[in-house]
Amino acid sequence: MSLPQYKEALSNPIFKVIADAAKELSTDCYVIGGFVRDYLLQRGSHKDIDIVAIGSGINLAQKVASKLNGKPQVSIFKNFGTAMVKYQDIEIEFVGARKESYNSDSRKPIVENGTLEDDQKRRDFTINALALSLNENNFGELLDPFNGVLDLEKEIIRTPLEPGITYSDDPLRMMRAIRFATQLNFTIEEQSLRAITENKERIKIISNERIVDEIHKIMMSNKPSKGFALLHKTELLAYIFPELVALQGIEEIEGQRHKDNFWHTLEVVDNIAETTDNLWLRWAALLHDIGKAPTKKFHNKIGWTFHGHEFVGSQMVYKLFKRLRLPLNDKMKFVQKMVRMSSRPIVIAEDYATDSAVRRLVFDAGDNIEDLMTLCIADITTKNARRKKKYKSNFERVRKKIIEVENRDQIRNFQPPISGEEIMQTFNLSPSKEIGIIKEAIKEAILEGEIPNNYEAAKNYMLIKGKELGL
Repeated sequence: MSLPQYKEALSNPIFKVIADAAKELSTDCYVIGGFVRDYLLQRGSHKDIDIVAIGSGINLAQKVASKLNGKPQVSIFKNFGTAMVKYQDIEIEFVGARKESYNSDSRKPIVENGTLEDDQKRRDFTINALALSLNENNFGELLDPFNGVLDLEKEIIRTPLEPGITYSDDPLRMMRAIRFATQLNFTIEEQSLRAITENKERIKIISNERIVDEIHKIMMSNKPSKGFALLHKTELLAYIFPELVALQGIEEIEGQRHKDNFWHTLEVVDNIAETTDNLWLRWAALLHDIGKAPTKKFHNKIGWTFHGHEFVGSQMVYKLFKRLRLPLNDKMKFVQKMVRMSSRPIVIAEDYATDSAVRRLVFDAGDNIEDLMTLCIADITTKNARRKKKYKSNFERVRKKIIEVENRDQIRNFQPPISGEEIMQTFNLSPSKEIGIIKEAIKEAILEGEIPNNYEAAKNYMLIKGKELGL
């Protein structure tokens, strides 16, 4: 039976170079994995190419590099038996066909040389086991031993081998299954989904860095909630984000209920994914309510409260980032800031937006004011159309007020017009608490609108405050 031909997929001249190099080495080779999958889905830019050689992938990489203009450098990873060639804007990874076996305490396989089918068996999913021949006798032929094309058509994530073995051998595949289901909007086949739940504890042997890499890909998908819902359903989420799992559920006391903050959070992440590709703002959306579980209280007169959840949540961000080995730098501080300030625009929007309140909001948010407003609008998840319209209208009013106040008062990232040195010189002071008192008073007077944000007004106010302090 003749196999389908996809010569048009191999129109890039790089494939002819690889094919010629393999012929000179008397080595069969194939394009495999994501390139083939994405070509069939008509998805992506195909800048990453995986080549499997029946023999040495490293030798083939070196031969290919020698035939390319500029003789690009070959990066060799001997421990993994792989090599990488970067040519123009394409990354080509070469590996020798192999079969693998695993020990229970590690995801690092014991590797032996193998056939193409051995190599396809070791792939995580049928849709990633598709291969196109680069050999002269059947160039462009599709080799699909596990019906990956049918799974693409049915939009199914399925493993080539028994899923329990696949996930136990390399538990990172559980995260990858959920990530691909999210990115492609596919369904994880039922037996495979059950096997993920059964093997959930195996995730403990995977490094946090590898887990976070998959989380980031889920987070940057069009609908991240699908991935987090699957992580929750398979019970993996409890190992990765117990802080999120703690938000799940609704309690009722004396007829008063609070919303399910877990599912609300996933809605917020989906909302923000529609408006921004800023990964760290998406993180802020995911974590904006994590302080609600530890601050939840019921009061007879006012019902459920979550007082201070923004402050508690911002403190939790540091612990979570540290545990997951996320960057503890300005990115973490940005997420903390967004979580800490996440209710500020909401409070202003519900009350009358006074100039003073807006000035303080702009001053505290600084250059992140637009991100903060984006987060707050994403936080509107009510299903009541009238309320949704009202909330959005309130936020638009706050946005207009921000522009108006900023244009007039230049509050964003402002420094008080009078320095500590000038206060010291004016009153002949050595370093003392009075300097801080006067500087703070000037800042507060500007934020409250008592004086304009300019040097003359601030200097006059300094003299008045100095007199009050008996200087």
